[in-house]
Amino acid sequence: MSSPAVSASHGALDDVLHGGGVDGHHHDGHHDDGSKTLLGFWIYLMSDCLIFSGLFATFAVLANATAGGPTGKELFELPYVLGETMLLLVSSVTFGMAMLNMHAGQKGKVLAWLAVTFVFGAGFIGMEVYEFAKLIHEGAGPDRSAFLSSYFTLVGTHGLHVTCGLIWLVVMMDMIRRYGLNDATRRRLSCLSLFWHFLDIVWICVFTFVYLRGAI
Repeated sequence: MSSPAVSASHGALDDVLHGGGVDGHHHDGHHDDGSKTLLGFWIYLMSDCLIFSGLFATFAVLANATAGGPTGKELFELPYVLGETMLLLVSSVTFGMAMLNMHAGQKGKVLAWLAVTFVFGAGFIGMEVYEFAKLIHEGAGPDRSAFLSSYFTLVGTHGLHVTCGLIWLVVMMDMIRRYGLNDATRRRLSCLSLFWHFLDIVWICVFTFVYLRGAI
C-alpha cells in the first residue's frame, strides 16, 4: 500500500527539483532559474555594498592623515572629475535606453545602445587612469600618505568594477548578436543593468564624499 504513495511522492519531489519534466523545464524551469539568478545577484550587490561601505569608512578615518603631504584640496580638480561623473551618468541613461529596447524586442537598437554605453564607460575609465597616472607622476601616489592610500583603494576598486562591467558588456553584446533576445540573454542583461546602475550610485557617493568634500 505504501509503495505507490512513496513512488508518487518521489515523482512529485523529482518534478519540483527538475522543473517539472520536459515542459516544466521550458516554462516553469526558466522562471525559477530567472528568479534565483536575480535573487543571487541582489545578494552579491549587497555584499559589494558592504565592501564599499568599509572602504568609505576607512577613507573617512584617514581623510586627514596626509603625513605632511598634499591634501585633497591641493590635488583634486573638480571640473575634471565632474567630466568623469557626467560620462558615467550618461552611460546609465544609455543603458536604460538599451533596457527599454530589450523589453520592446528591438535587438539592433539594444546592441547600438550597449555600444554607446561601452564608449562612455571606457571614456570614464580612461579619464580615471589618466588622473591616477598624473597624481603618481606628481609624487602623490598611494605610498605618500594614509589619505592617498585610502583614496587610491576606494576609487581604484570602483574603477575595477567598471572595467569588469565593460568586459561583461562586450560579452553580452556578443551573446545578443548570436542568440538574440531570449530568456537567458534578457535575464543576464537585467543583472548587468542592476550592476551598472549600482556603480553609478557608488560613484555619486565617491564624488560627493571624496572629491566635493575634499576640495571644499
